[in-house]
Amino acid sequence: MPQPRRRPPGGTDVARLAGVSQKTVSRVMNGEPYVSEQVRERVLAAARELGYRRNTAARALHLGRFHRIGVAALGSSLYGPSSLLVALEREAREIGYALAVVNTLEGEGDAVMNAVESLLGQGVDAIVVSEPIDEGRALRVDPDVPVLSFGRLPGLDGPRVVVAGASGVEAGRRATEHLLGLGHATVWHVAGPRRWWAARDRARGWREALAAAGAAEPPPLEGDWSPASGYAAGRVLAADPEVTAVFVANDDMAVGVLRALAEAGRAVPGDVSVVGMDDIPPAAYLSPPLTTIRQDFAAVARHGLALLVDEIERATSPDARLGRSPGPDARPSPDAGSGSERLPRSRAHPDPLPARLVVRESTAPPREPGGH
Repeated sequence: MPQPRRRPPGGTDVARLAGVSQKTVSRVMNGEPYVSEQVRERVLAAARELGYRRNTAARALHLGRFHRIGVAALGSSLYGPSSLLVALEREAREIGYALAVVNTLEGEGDAVMNAVESLLGQGVDAIVVSEPIDEGRALRVDPDVPVLSFGRLPGLDGPRVVVAGASGVEAGRRATEHLLGLGHATVWHVAGPRRWWAARDRARGWREALAAAGAAEPPPLEGDWSPASGYAAGRVLAADPEVTAVFVANDDMAVGVLRALAEAGRAVPGDVSVVGMDDIPPAAYLSPPLTTIRQDFAAVARHGLALLVDEIERATSPDARLGRSPGPDARPSPDAGSGSERLPRSRAHPDPLPARLVVRESTAPPREPGGH
């Protein structure tokens, strides 16, 4: 005689084994705040022991959302990308969302597309694309959820795509304007890898500032964000007596530039002024302390997620789930005219707290010819 089929373990079973309420189990499984780590671990241990699996499809039907945001993040230990990811996780937790992160690898074909597909399969309310790079091919992603991109990513477009984050163009422009304002005839540039859109934006800001001042544009040197690549570029710059000012696309490379200049006997800032970007924790303790562009990653994450949650609310509103047209307060498409059937394109939202110049001792007016 066949044995009766056992039902799969449910939230009540987990609550009974862990000695907590079913509401606490729900909070743990939803990644909500206000649960102690001790209780969270006890609930998760009970779920593992029972083989409990959350029915995410049923939950989504009931609530209209998963309260989970997927992040396609470039797998990197660099200060900027890792700081933004930490800030995203903290801010998401504060507003009651869990993060599901899939790391992509630089040089991996279709990395962003594959990461997005993986996240959609896990059940998420929205997608964040962090530190996008040029993969050498057109992006083919059209997720049916809101998407936030920190920086431009050509090919990622549509009515639910939001572009936010600190402007690399503005940062490059401000760093260059600072050096030109001190009296330097022009500014050299140590750029990040050209496949990174962030590196291209910073280089663009550098070029725009030079053009606006009528200054000559020296050929940029390309690094890979590492101190070693900055050191290699710094040796080239140190050998050129015309070099008096350098904007380096990140602080790690600026560390290498400072070392190369010191080895060559080029004083900073007496002979060469140097500006970096990111304001890494050691920047204020270098010799000399580094002038740099500081990015407020917490503010960037807060601003971006606020825009994204706004899109989630619109996407999961009763009208949206029933396929109704948006109400009179819905934002119109910027390119939709009378009777137009074109979808609104992605919307760019500048960071309300832009990158800030932090002036320290690595920059000064150029030395007078024959001066000391």
